[in-house]
This record gives sequence, C-alpha cells and structure tokens, in this order.
Amino acid sequence: MTRVIKIGGRAQGDAALAPALVAAHATGERLCVVHGGGDEVTTLQRALGQEPVFVNGRRATSPEELSLVRMVLSGTVNKRLVGAWLNAGLPAVGLSGEDGNLLTCDVFGDGSLGAVGQPRAAHPAVLHALLDAGFVPVISPVGRFAHDGSGCNVNGDDAAAAIAGALQASELLLVADVDGFRDASGATVAALDAGTAAAHITSGVATGGMIAKLEAALRALDHGVTRVRIGGVAAIADATRGTVITRAPLAATH
Repeated sequence: MTRVIKIGGRAQGDAALAPALVAAHATGERLCVVHGGGDEVTTLQRALGQEPVFVNGRRATSPEELSLVRMVLSGTVNKRLVGAWLNAGLPAVGLSGEDGNLLTCDVFGDGSLGAVGQPRAAHPAVLHALLDAGFVPVISPVGRFAHDGSGCNVNGDDAAAAIAGALQASELLLVADVDGFRDASGATVAALDAGTAAAHITSGVATGGMIAKLEAALRALDHGVTRVRIGGVAAIADATRGTVITRAPLAATH
C-alpha cells in the first residue's frame, strides 16, 4: 500500500509528526511525503521588503521570487525535515519536483500568478526507485514548465495530488493545522463526496487554503486515488480522523 502525505508548514513543528511517520513506515506502508513551507517563504520575502500575494490559497510568484521559493523549500525546509526525520529513524531522502522530471507543469490558470505551475503530469520513476529500496521520498513542491523547462512554484496540495495519482496511492492525506474541513457553522465534517466538495468551493464555504485543498482532492480522485483525507497530524496514525473525500456520492442518512 502506498500513501502520499502532504504536510503543511505549520504542521511541521508538531512534536508528534516524526514519531507518527516512523510508526506508519514501520508497518510496511510505502510513504511518500510532500511538504509545504509557505510561512518561511513569506518571512524571507518580508525581510527583503517584498509583500506576498495570494489568490485562493496559491502564492503569486515572479521569476525573481521563484529563486526565494527554491532556496527556502528545496533548501532550508527540505533539508531540515530530512535531517530531523533521519534522526528519528525514518529513512528519508530529500528531492524536489524538478528532480528526475518528477513534476511537469503547465502555467497555472491564465498566467496571472506568474511562475506558478499546475501539474500536467508526474513522472514517478525516481519515486518508485526510492520506495522499492525502502526509502521515504520527501519532496519540495517545485516543478518544471513543460513548454520551456524553466522552474515553477507549485502549490503543495496540487503537487501531492499529482504525485498520488501517478503512484495510484490508496490515500492522499493532506495534513494541516486544522482537524478537517469545516462547514459554514464551523463544525468539522467527517465525510464529503466530490460533488459536495465542489459545491463548497463554488458557494464560498471553502475559503483561502481550503479551496486549494479541495481542488487538489478532486484532481487526485479524478486520477485514480481511492480517497483523500484532510486532517491534523493525528490523522497519520488514526484513519478515522479528519474529513474523508471520496468520488462516489455519500449514502443518504435518515
């Protein structure tokens, strides 16, 4: 069984994260981790006098800002996580979506976000080689544009969805600093079908980064992933936690 876990920047500081990953890997589960780190990119931008711009949870990225994104995500964050997880006993190997042509992207949307890519395809040969050898790939969400081979920033949820589809993962788990999707009343929802998730995006119930998560969930399901969950770090070990999103409509309850 292969599971892709995307870990947002704010969840990375949770002391329970490394033990949860080690325990999951110890069961024989094949793990592939995609990480974010947007808060650290923002901190560096502001230190340099730049103000980040976000549209529906995705960071606008100029070609100049892409250098900062690479430096923080593929450098500082990736190597910090790999080092910490190796120390905890996880056989982690760090790479980015640019390595091995892993993430090939089209320009996101109408191009107004700049050097931001939407994955066209994930080429998982390098991941299969690492997984078959018993390693845990830890991936920075930076990819390459299909039209010219230049680099691009990729939303971490989008990257994880593409990779999960390419690996035909049994689950994509989007780990965030919330315990799941929350409805208009603020209550955490246990399960959503694809149609309901899409409706929450359209209606505005989903906002900010949750829009990107639901959109990524729908793409993962379209590409053969069995189910997607959104939850906190505790959801790594407990399959009942978080919000489950599936393709088939949920059965009506009475």
